[in-house]
Amino acid sequence: MPDIKVTPLGAGQDVGRSCILVSIGGKNIMLDCGMHMGYNDDRRFPDFSYVTQNGRLTEFLDCVIISHFHLDHCGALPYMSEMVGYDGPIYMTHPTKAICPILLEDFRKITVDKKGETNFFTSQMIKDCMKKVVPLNLHQTVQVDEELEIKAYYAGHVLGAAMFQIKVGSESVVYTGDYNMTPDRHLGAAWIDKCRPDILISESTYATTIRDSKRCRERDFLKKVHETVERGGKVLIPVFALGRAQELCILLETFWERMNLKAPIYFSTGLTEKANHYYKLFITWTNQKIRKTFVQRNMFEFKHIKAFDRSYADNPGPMVVFATPGMLHAGQSLQIFKKWAGNEKNMLIMPGYCVQGTVGHKILNGQKKLEMEGRATLDVKLQVEYMSFSAHADAKGIMQLIRMAEPRNMLLVHGEAKKMEFLKDKIEQEVFVRCISCYMPANGETTTVVTNPSVPVDISLNLLKREMALGGPLPDAKRPRTMHGTLIMKDNSLRLVSPEQALKELGLSEHQLRFTCRVQLHDPHSDTDTLGRIYTHLKRSASHVFPSPQRMWDVLLSDLTLNS
Repeated sequence: MPDIKVTPLGAGQDVGRSCILVSIGGKNIMLDCGMHMGYNDDRRFPDFSYVTQNGRLTEFLDCVIISHFHLDHCGALPYMSEMVGYDGPIYMTHPTKAICPILLEDFRKITVDKKGETNFFTSQMIKDCMKKVVPLNLHQTVQVDEELEIKAYYAGHVLGAAMFQIKVGSESVVYTGDYNMTPDRHLGAAWIDKCRPDILISESTYATTIRDSKRCRERDFLKKVHETVERGGKVLIPVFALGRAQELCILLETFWERMNLKAPIYFSTGLTEKANHYYKLFITWTNQKIRKTFVQRNMFEFKHIKAFDRSYADNPGPMVVFATPGMLHAGQSLQIFKKWAGNEKNMLIMPGYCVQGTVGHKILNGQKKLEMEGRATLDVKLQVEYMSFSAHADAKGIMQLIRMAEPRNMLLVHGEAKKMEFLKDKIEQEVFVRCISCYMPANGETTTVVTNPSVPVDISLNLLKREMALGGPLPDAKRPRTMHGTLIMKDNSLRLVSPEQALKELGLSEHQLRFTCRVQLHDPHSDTDTLGRIYTHLKRSASHVFPSPQRMWDVLLSDLTLNS
């Protein structure tokens, strides 16, 4: 039996370093190639030695697919292609291709130029890597080779994020990357058609969470920011350059305008301009409201939000600062946090998920003393709030996607093991259209799913109409129904048509076959008596075979020879 093999090289029972290896129909595909924000050693990148101990990856991979520009999904790409060695195609959407190299270069500067780390990719490697990228559009089916095809679907989450369907023959896999089933202020909700894949590989970051009302969350966020500013405190909001940053900027901009507040709001230098540029360039990826009002007013040109300078962090008085990166693991957000952490008036609002090992994760777990670089200890006195504006699907959203796609099997990645276990049980217990098996492999563990290839057959409209005309209840789209017709195989395709249509198309005339049986009986009685007794016997036991006694008599007289 054919099968599909899935091996996480990263994000198996873990969040971060997403990298999934899929073998389907003799093709090998790498889904995402991210880095882990919680590590500063070799563990930050996926273990590519699983694919090959020696030689380049080109010989083993047919293609690489990147779902979106977040570093935990694309951060290891230049390392994989230029340092390990891969020359094949790398597929991603147009916005992802545009934004990816900027974030990679930003992180390279922090890691190499500021921290002085070695064994890291260079600026030239990023450029060489991006030359191998093949951009694609939503709903565009791309033929990688004669057998392998891929198709992108809208995933919400961040600008340019996509889910991908991978197909080889009748076998298929859907990989979600990160997605959001709830529309927000600047992006729409994820969507996929009823493609019924053999395996749906889904993220499970919030596997046990069902979020409260978005409006309540927004109101709570604005209240906390307002209270802190009113008492003269400073608010630090660590964000990634694009995504939640724009969502919260739109929210605060509207609130500041309505309340006529004067406290300054700042955003990391340079990133606002870049973000505005890409949102203008890829306006079709935003939600309907922004697309409609874009000509009159660009929602991403902010009146109250200004570019941040490092010296502003020491200014007296209240302020709100959006700083990158979002998990406080490095960069400007960490520098500002160090300066403001000792003041009880100040507040830190964490709007998204923090990977284990990052400063953000430690603070959210209640640590009040942090060991920083050089063994210096930092006392955390400022107020800490976690308000999930994360653009990941919650448990309800994941179940919604399953109902939408109707997969035969589920495989969970990008989540914590205990939370995955809970969701796995819920999926297997839930009553879907079909019974679903759910898997949650760890990193380096291979899951093999046996597939039952389906053979597509086109059915003629006339045959369907005839079946409907036979009466009975209307057919249920979700239940199988037996149909009678003639199967025609022509030009590598199968069609089911009515017998009359088949005869006409093939230029054949109808033949009638009559089946008879000759029986010899040895009976001492006359022929008439013998036939009479046979007739009486058959009439009792098999009268349904003949519509009338006379017809039965005619058949017996013509077909039965008696030897007395």
